[in-house]
Amino acid sequence: MGRLSLPERYVLLGLRLGRHVDGLVDAYFGPPGPAERVAVEEPVAPRALAEEAALLQSQLPDGWLGDQLAGLQTVARVLAGEAIGYADEVERCYGVRPVVTPDDAFAEAHASLDELLPGRGPLVERRAEWQRRHTVPPGQLLPALHDVVAYLRELAAAAFGLPVGESVVLEAMHDRPWWAFNYYRGNGTSRVVVNADIPTTGPDLVGLAAHEAYPGHHLEHAWKEQLLVRERGLVEESIFLVPTPQAVVNEGIAVLGETFLLDEPARADLQSLLARHDVHYDAELAWQLEVALEPLRSVRVNAALQLHEEGRPAAEVQSYIERWALRGPDQAAQSLRFISDPTWRAYAITYSAGRDLCRAYVGDDPARFRTLLTEQVRVRDLRREPPS
Repeated sequence: MGRLSLPERYVLLGLRLGRHVDGLVDAYFGPPGPAERVAVEEPVAPRALAEEAALLQSQLPDGWLGDQLAGLQTVARVLAGEAIGYADEVERCYGVRPVVTPDDAFAEAHASLDELLPGRGPLVERRAEWQRRHTVPPGQLLPALHDVVAYLRELAAAAFGLPVGESVVLEAMHDRPWWAFNYYRGNGTSRVVVNADIPTTGPDLVGLAAHEAYPGHHLEHAWKEQLLVRERGLVEESIFLVPTPQAVVNEGIAVLGETFLLDEPARADLQSLLARHDVHYDAELAWQLEVALEPLRSVRVNAALQLHEEGRPAAEVQSYIERWALRGPDQAAQSLRFISDPTWRAYAITYSAGRDLCRAYVGDDPARFRTLLTEQVRVRDLRREPPS
């Protein structure tokens, strides 16, 4: 085997780390050789992987790949037994330091929701009742999701174009720590899986389709595979690694995509589409609720800090999630499971930070959103002000 380039060594490093942490390699769609090589070799010790990450980083100019290696080096050091505080771990992996959102921000969101969901009883019960009334019937989950994805695909094609040959398949699964997941398989194809154990409402279904498929994870992966890997030969873009700044951009695109793609007429179309599946979707109220609920995305970051930084008991953290995220015990336990999972505990920052950073970067410019979909963008780039 000839001398490997730095990007090729980065890919091997990521694959080798993936032998230690299930799910760390979110997707790999490069040549089969590196994956086959790593699959048959003895696992490389985390300390050696940390040293390799530091060596590669020292040989690179300041840039996207160096940022990625900082995340991998951090994970390898943690695996090697090095004590790194939770907030430091998050910042070194993602380039964003988690901070506590004051509970007052959540209280203000509750006040807005109180007006949108009138009635008697505690707000959490009123929200739960609203969710029960709007939950997708079990037999309609995949058929309704299929139609929503197809509709959003049309909108995304008009707004941002589609890579040749891209496609999405849908599947339901059970007993997962997440609500939905995009398994990008390469060659422009994704397998989008929804956790059928979690009740899903009509608005949830629209958000899920936008987040995981169009214009979210699937469209970003498909465009970057075509433009960056195939056309430009950027080997490093053939692997997606969870504990890296890449994930902040990825989740920012996915969270922002629905609000960027859907206007009032599109939401009205979705209301009619979902009605054909016996799914109630009040387009105007759904939008108002989405805006009101947005601050509550930060509850999970606060909860992760309480659990890992402050060392609070899991039961206390779950109660906090129930109170401020307006979740029932089962839903709060699902959130707690996510932020307790070794693969995902630091990942909680990517949703709220990605949303805020990508929104600030894009402004109201579709061209800048397409830049996020199609180009390597560093977290520090997202802090640059959009042109006036």
